Amino acid sequence: MSSGSKGMACVYRYGILVIFLSWVSASLLVSSSEDDYFRCESVVRNWADASSERGIKEDELTLKDILFFLHVPRTGGRTYFHCFLRKIYTSAQECPRSYDKLRFDPSKPNCRLVVTHDDYSLMSKLPKDMTSVVTILRDPVDRVFSTYEFSVEVAARFLVHPNLTSVAQMSRRIRPKSRAVSTLDIWPWKYLVPWMRGDLFARRDARELGRLRKTEEFSSPYDMEDMVMPLHEFINDPIAHDIIHNGATFQVAGLTNNSYAVESHHVRSCVRKHPELGHFVLEVAKHRLDHMLYVGLTEEHRKSATMFAKLVGAQVLSQSEALNSTFKQETSNQTEPSSSFSDSEADGLNQIEGSTNNQSDSEVPSSTHVEPARENMTVGRLMEIYETCISSLRKTQASRRTLSLKRVAPANFSKKARLSVPATILQQIQYLNSLDVELYKHAQNIFIRQEKHIMQSAEIFIQPEDLQTADCGGSYGCPPWKSLLVIALLAIVVLIMLFLSTGRRTNKVKK
Repeated sequence: MSSGSKGMACVYRYGILVIFLSWVSASLLVSSSEDDYFRCESVVRNWADASSERGIKEDELTLKDILFFLHVPRTGGRTYFHCFLRKIYTSAQECPRSYDKLRFDPSKPNCRLVVTHDDYSLMSKLPKDMTSVVTILRDPVDRVFSTYEFSVEVAARFLVHPNLTSVAQMSRRIRPKSRAVSTLDIWPWKYLVPWMRGDLFARRDARELGRLRKTEEFSSPYDMEDMVMPLHEFINDPIAHDIIHNGATFQVAGLTNNSYAVESHHVRSCVRKHPELGHFVLEVAKHRLDHMLYVGLTEEHRKSATMFAKLVGAQVLSQSEALNSTFKQETSNQTEPSSSFSDSEADGLNQIEGSTNNQSDSEVPSSTHVEPARENMTVGRLMEIYETCISSLRKTQASRRTLSLKRVAPANFSKKARLSVPATILQQIQYLNSLDVELYKHAQNIFIRQEKHIMQSAEIFIQPEDLQTADCGGSYGCPPWKSLLVIALLAIVVLIMLFLSTGRRTNKVKK
């Protein structure tokens, strides 16, 4: 055989060997991938079976001894805390804060109210047969927008510093002096705000060096690369995938990266690698919503607030009647240090700017915890207090938002500006939050059932004073003089009708 033929034979055999090895390698990879999928499926399925809670009580609509407000970020839960719950619970009844590093401690006496971003796995620390859970959900697309905007808003407050080093130095100087809970201690902001803050500083440095495009080239505040991380970059970042997308479903299921459950990391990892396993998590979350005392909807603000007052507030007030003697012993302006949400870092910023506004960097600024006269409280009165409170909080929040966003102008976010975001990005957000989309639809159905239940059982929840509403034309009640006026007018109408009726009968007799 010639040397050429021998060479060709060697090449041929080598090619066959390479093909064989490639086939073996591919087979092993496929086999390994299949093995990993089946292993993950077993892990997720076993977790779902253990989380089904089939033996749950049948009286979900009856308030238990402890109320657990599972606060899904950017759903308006902070307003419920300040404008509802702090009006019907005393500070002594609030359980110690469980916001991230201040992990929950159920040992406090008279612990009756838990409000936290911690996920459903916190129930492992609570007596299930004595705890009622409530939550609020929001349209997933709007929740992602709001999360993005709030992350930028809070992070922008640090731009008064020359660099990140000065921020760190200020933090070490101020934070130890305060016992308050900072936004940067609270999940998920302890991850999202530092991430966005670092990005804002990097873009500011790049602008000074002329490395970014001019703002004039952009038509949408959600795509101003020289000022702020564009929305499309935000939603595709690994941090967003880990914390934001399908966040409501994972929080209700008890599987956030802040979970108390030991197996949560393993389950989360499997679902992220194999998204088709997400339906197990979704079913667990749906089941838990079904057994909650109350499920509100951010988009149905007025209905949700009224429903909360009637379904939850009325029962809390009823339970509190037996504790009135305890309430009278409390100081009218008592404030618990651990319940304050003043952001110490933001306070430092305000001091540097010469501002007197030291409100919270949390979703809604904190206010002094004033104990109301609960013995005279009704559902109607509670709604009046809520409307006044939320109006004040919204004004303060809007003022802080405007001040913060000036530092990244013209990236001024608004509902109107959201219309400038391309449909392809909106569709991507929906796709990335497919579990949350389904959970929100399920919550809408629950909301309708709750509304029907309240209408059918109005006499249980609505106190006599609230029945004046229909006569007064007001939203939540009316002054006594209006009630008397209505009664007088009705009496006059009745007398006129009697007079006319008597006149007709007299005429008939004369004929």
